[in-house]
Parts: sequence; C-alpha cells; structure tokens
Amino acid sequence: KHDEEKYQFMKNELLKIGPLTLYGYGFMIAIGVLAAWLVVEQRVRKLQLACEHIFYLVLWCVLGGFASAKILFWITEWKEVIRNPLGMFSSDGFVVYGGIIGGILAGWIYCKVKKLNFLTYFDLVMPSIALAQGFGRIGCFLAGCCYGKEAQGGLSVIFTDSDYAPNNIPLIPTQIYSSILDFLHFFLLLYIARHKKAEGEVAACYLIFYSVGRFILEFFRGDLERGSIGVLSTSQFISIFTGVAGMVMLGVIKKRAKK
Repeated sequence: KHDEEKYQFMKNELLKIGPLTLYGYGFMIAIGVLAAWLVVEQRVRKLQLACEHIFYLVLWCVLGGFASAKILFWITEWKEVIRNPLGMFSSDGFVVYGGIIGGILAGWIYCKVKKLNFLTYFDLVMPSIALAQGFGRIGCFLAGCCYGKEAQGGLSVIFTDSDYAPNNIPLIPTQIYSSILDFLHFFLLLYIARHKKAEGEVAACYLIFYSVGRFILEFFRGDLERGSIGVLSTSQFISIFTGVAGMVMLGVIKKRAKK
C-alpha cells in the first residue's frame, strides 16, 4: 500500500473532463515543442537571422520528425505491422532516432527551397531539439514506455498503472536518466554555440554527444519491442553511424575553419 501511494502519480492520464482526457505523454511532447520553438525564436533574434522563417522551419522539422519516427517504428516492428496493418495508424509507437533523422532532412529541404545556409540554421535548432527531448522523456516516464530493466538495487521506480511497463516491479528509471542527460545536453550545446568557430559545430556536437549517451543508456533499457540488430538494439546500431557522422562532420568543419 505504501508503494502504491508513493508511485501513484506516474499515470499517463493527467486530467479527465467528461469525454476529454489530457495524457501526460502528449502534454509533455507539446510542452517540449513549444519550449523548443520559443528558445529558437529568442536565439534567432539575438543572432540577427531571418525571423520570418523560424515558424515554418520548426513546423517542417516537427512534421518531418513525427513522420520519420513513425516510419522507423514500422520498420523495427515490421512483423507486427504485417500481422495487424490497421495498427500502423495508432497514436502509439515512435522511434526517437527516426524523428531526429526526419527532422534534420525536413530542415535541410526547407533551407534548400528557401536558399538559406543550412548549417547556420542546423546549429540554431539543435539545442532546442535536445530541450524538446528532455520534456519528451518525462512524457515517456508518465506513460511508462521506454522503461528500464528490472532493478537489482539502488535507484528504481515501480509502475502500478502502466499500459507499457511491467507493473509492480522495480525498474531502472531510464526515462528520467535520459531526460536529465537531454537537459544537460541542451545547456552544453548553448555553451558551444556561444564559443563556436565555424558553422555546423553545434550540430556536429549534438550528433556525437547524443549518440554516445543513447548507446550507453540502451544497455539499461528493458523494452525489447524496440528491435535489435545482432547483439545491439536498433538505436545502438544507428548511434554508431550518427556518432561517426558527427565526428567526421566536426573534423571537416574544423579543418575548413583553420584554412
């Protein structure tokens, strides 16, 4: 009874008014997107860039990110998709890496169409992406998705009313660890942005830091449905490529800056 009282706040349904329900996951995603947009708006004015493009750039990135996150989820869960095609269109099931890749691609397309310097806006947006992810992981915590392995001691969390995580079992709170890392990542990227020597450094650092952090945290995840490639999870496999891409990108940028 004590444990139930202690953990009963971890519910995805935050507020219910008649037929309307406010879900924690969607609410935190919305806060994350709004916070990301506001930070970009503030920074774009400080950097004296073209403000009129920000709303549409963020919109393109959000739509591209959500679409790509869903597509990558379908790919990792292709057996389930074949078994139940109608389940493809449920509101559940997204892969963060798909959102990152799709958001970057959508931003690149927008910059090409509008003839903007992509690396400039890439650097501008990426700290806000880390910020949005921090809020998003809190949403994962409230919903119980992206949960950790069973805890063998130390800090743990027990879900009692989750549709995703095993209930009444102490689990590693990977969502909280991810959220903390994302918020720290946000502030670190802002610091790098203030001291960067060339365009693209912030974006390259985002790819490197996020890839390393995600690769390590995946060892503590317990949700097996996220897919695997050999001994690595799907996200760990992708982390190798995004991390290497970030390091190559940073090396090229620094080499050009010296020249």
